[in-house]
Amino acid sequence: MKKSTYLMAALILLAPAAAMAHPHIFVEARLEVVAAPDGSVQELRNVWRFDEVFSSSVVMDFDKNTDLKLEPNELAEVGKTVRESLSDYDYYMNLTIDGKNVTVQKPDIIHVDYKEGQLLMFFAVKPSEKMPLKGKLTFGVYDPTLYTSIDFPTDKELGTVGDGFKNCKNDVLRPDADQVISQNKQSLTDAFFNDPTGTDMSKLFATRLEVSC
Repeated sequence: MKKSTYLMAALILLAPAAAMAHPHIFVEARLEVVAAPDGSVQELRNVWRFDEVFSSSVVMDFDKNTDLKLEPNELAEVGKTVRESLSDYDYYMNLTIDGKNVTVQKPDIIHVDYKEGQLLMFFAVKPSEKMPLKGKLTFGVYDPTLYTSIDFPTDKELGTVGDGFKNCKNDVLRPDADQVISQNKQSLTDAFFNDPTGTDMSKLFATRLEVSC
């Protein structure tokens, strides 16, 4: 069995319907939305810190020399694997401008580190189309299957960078799960039975940054 089996299985999200019940991987995240000089979104900078259980599993799969740590070349292999496996899921990015969904480009590289028993990933993605800083824009990070729980511990972990945002208002939205379920009970039920491996309905539960310019 190849060393990347566990990581690929988890991050490619080839999970059964039961994944909708509760997450199996836990991530503490940070997201910075960077403005370009021309008054559009330049890139989104991500920092992900994985839980210790998942992190230890990655060490077991990628530790070629069995020294219970990840060398630079092994960390690079983890980043390469994740860069390929999450491309079909837009790297969990959820971007909209005036309600229109915007996908992202593949990151040039995903940097990986391993500190104090936890795996960390650092990477930046760019919108696949121009996103002018006008109207209402939203930025979030979520797993459509709910297999991975991505949490922003405080509102400070969601922010903007650059003068292009100086005339914009930022709000961090943390939906109440019970309220979301109550308001969308029928559509959530239909979505699950039509596609139990994941739907866009899960973004209703995701923490996101809303920017009004």
